[in-house]
Amino acid sequence: MKVLVIGSGGREHALCWAIAASPLCSKLYCAPGNGGIEQVAECLPEVNISDHGAIVGLCCDLAIDFVVVGPEAPLVAGLVDVLDEAGFRSFGPNAAAAQLEGSKGFLKDLCAAHGIPTAGYGRFKQAAPAREFVTANGAPIVVKADGLAAGKGVIIANTEAEANTAIDDILGGQFGDAGAEVVVEEFLDGEEASFFALVDGATALPLATAQDHKRVGDGDTGPNTGGMGAYSPAPVMTDGMCDRVMAEIINPTVAAMNKAGTPFKGVLFAGLMITNDGPQLIEYNVRFGDPECQVLMMRLKSDLLEALIATSRGSLAGQNLQWRDEVALAVVLAARGYPGSYDKNTVIGGLDEAQALEDIEIFHAGTRNDGGVIRAVGGRVLNVTALGASVADARSSAYNAVDRIDWPDGFCRRDIGWRAIGREAEAKD
Repeated sequence: MKVLVIGSGGREHALCWAIAASPLCSKLYCAPGNGGIEQVAECLPEVNISDHGAIVGLCCDLAIDFVVVGPEAPLVAGLVDVLDEAGFRSFGPNAAAAQLEGSKGFLKDLCAAHGIPTAGYGRFKQAAPAREFVTANGAPIVVKADGLAAGKGVIIANTEAEANTAIDDILGGQFGDAGAEVVVEEFLDGEEASFFALVDGATALPLATAQDHKRVGDGDTGPNTGGMGAYSPAPVMTDGMCDRVMAEIINPTVAAMNKAGTPFKGVLFAGLMITNDGPQLIEYNVRFGDPECQVLMMRLKSDLLEALIATSRGSLAGQNLQWRDEVALAVVLAARGYPGSYDKNTVIGGLDEAQALEDIEIFHAGTRNDGGVIRAVGGRVLNVTALGASVADARSSAYNAVDRIDWPDGFCRRDIGWRAIGREAEAKD
């Protein structure tokens, strides 16, 4: 089977790494790919993934049997619809179902209509009523651009003044069309976790749990990012909590989308807040998380490609996935200055030495291969991922590998997994 993966980030490297191991895959392509993906797939860097006609043409030319769409933007823009119309089977939701991520207002309305637990909210196209909502609810409060904003359209405002500034910035065009509408939400207090389920339109199959670190600095300080590290499993997600998430959030969502005539096929990534009252839905993503995908793929024992095909075909019922007992932990190496401005094309050394360590995989995100020299071309650049008997063991291995990488222009958080390590220490006492 010839498989094409769409995307160029750490998530896509992890997906390619797992798919390449499948006996079902005879040839693997990735468009556009990156400097690390080319180790496991043939990269097609000249392809513009926003040009859906070009993607279809590529599928025709290469006789592609199955397409895996990694990022959210082409899903929301309807790439799966175009592939379906052209007769190519793919993994991912169509545009109508991808609204779960493409419009935060759409998601909140769906939750309200079907009793799915989430924070109270308001949707606004004008600043004045949005500010009134802020005044009525106080701070802290959360302000979100309605559409896709590359992971940067969510502001946790600690004061009403910060919230009003965020409202003005979003509606004033800071995020372009994504900010034509603003969603203002009550602040939820608790512990965040990531929950994933494959959904074939009717059946939802839960995957392993994960927890990521959004803030750029140690101690969860500084601005939000796309994610500075992750680990799996997430101790806060007990078996009982996972059962509640399936019963109260995932399954009602699948039923609601079916009722609306827009069945969801793909992976549902629920960003959760675990509160004293139970799980609350913060947001949905309609693709694998990044860097959560990296730790999930390290722990997955089953054939990923087989599971993705079953999702596409609507045959998940009766499927069962096997996971490693070990913990997986990923540390993100980012360009110095991220999530603000940063230099590009800086040289990264020491990767072979780090990669050679036992139970280490380095998933590339923002890199390119310049004649054998790996250069950083993005904000989040590498995902140094390790397996270990415990979170503490996995973290020790990951940072041992990080310290062998020679990249003066990069940085990372040094406390990935701190909550889980604290729980491990308490359990020993």
